Amino acid sequence: MALERMRGGQPQAGSLAVVVGAGRSGLAASLLLRKKGARVRLLESNRAAVSDALAARLHRAGIELVLGEHTPQLFAGAALVVPSPGLALSRLLPMMGKYAQQPGMEILAEMELAWRCLGDEPVLAVTGTSGKTTTASLAAYMLQTQGYSVFLGGNIGTPLSEYVLSGRKADVVVVEASSFQLQTCSTFCPRVGILLNITPNHLDYHKDMNEYIEAKFRLFRCQDEGDLAILGDGLQKVAEHFRVRARRIFIRPEERFPEVSLMGRHNLFNIEAAWQACRFFGVSEENAARAVAAFKPLPHRLEKVADINGVAYVNDSKCTTVSSLKVALEAFDRPLRLLCGGHFKGGDVAALRPLVQQHVREVFLFGESREIFESAWQDAVPMHWFDTLEPALRAAAAAAESGDVVLMAPATSSFDLYANYMARGDDFRRVVESLRAAPGQGA
Repeated sequence: MALERMRGGQPQAGSLAVVVGAGRSGLAASLLLRKKGARVRLLESNRAAVSDALAARLHRAGIELVLGEHTPQLFAGAALVVPSPGLALSRLLPMMGKYAQQPGMEILAEMELAWRCLGDEPVLAVTGTSGKTTTASLAAYMLQTQGYSVFLGGNIGTPLSEYVLSGRKADVVVVEASSFQLQTCSTFCPRVGILLNITPNHLDYHKDMNEYIEAKFRLFRCQDEGDLAILGDGLQKVAEHFRVRARRIFIRPEERFPEVSLMGRHNLFNIEAAWQACRFFGVSEENAARAVAAFKPLPHRLEKVADINGVAYVNDSKCTTVSSLKVALEAFDRPLRLLCGGHFKGGDVAALRPLVQQHVREVFLFGESREIFESAWQDAVPMHWFDTLEPALRAAAAAAESGDVVLMAPATSSFDLYANYMARGDDFRRVVESLRAAPGQGA
């Protein structure tokens, strides 16, 4: 199943590697680099992020920990620099100063580092603006239903470096890949690459859409004719522009499987992507159908939390873009009481005005970006604004009638009020549970 792959060089024993960020991927990269014999310097600007126990663990592993400001001198003599996935090159390079240009130095993603140290396991990689996690998770489930052992990780949670360090040997490695990771990948080469879609996103990270698109298409840059590239319909011209050499399949939503537990037409698209990828590895259509029927919606992705007095409460906190909001609105044929708001990442909210008029009875805004939504949908639908989520959700619940859906699909990141979209979704669940527990309420 596996083919020999061209890979970049592994770290040389005794060479200096600088890892920026002591999060989970930074820690995994640091430990993998030490295992390969590199001298490792781990930088973390947030002193509170490193506990005494973690500092002691790093010391035992022979990793130099530097807390506080990242000064250029810390990068002097580095052969490799592995940045945190959330650290844009536009911020990293000025931080490195003149050392960003030192001869022989390479900047690479943690995922690229792990790829270079990976064995001969075939990789199935999924990227796209939306749908990555569902598609990667479903593909892994299809493979497992066929009887394969699978590692599922990357941007989805477990860094690929952790898998390499574990010594496991999966039949197929399934990874979710973000544009942040792909931007500093140079030899990463999956047997199957999936690019679901590209819509404006992370323009607070990438300098423009061209950079964002180029990062996404790095998924395919090292593939050849023996590999498979699965792309959303409509990406044909872009695939030609980036000279994708792998065999290409362009997909649309298909009603291929008789029993589906996921909501929305967009999930028929995600299912088709997962199926086309898994059949490459020998998964039968019968086992794929079994997997699709049994697969449950992932948390915070059009997740039905409760039915209370005929009103459905749906948590789509992972909806962090305008394009994801469009998908969420199209997933329902019931009237919506819509909750939006948060740290806006870009996109054309006004373009959704006809869809909002068609599907939404009222909009309940919370947190940042009030003016963006109000100016885009002014006079299209009644709108209300609240400082935080809880009063907005309670107002939506009070207004909702039997047959309605109270949908939280924020179309923004959560960083104005929460640590991440998961915390936002958990708060939505908490308030809904309090509504269910109120006297006179029932499921």
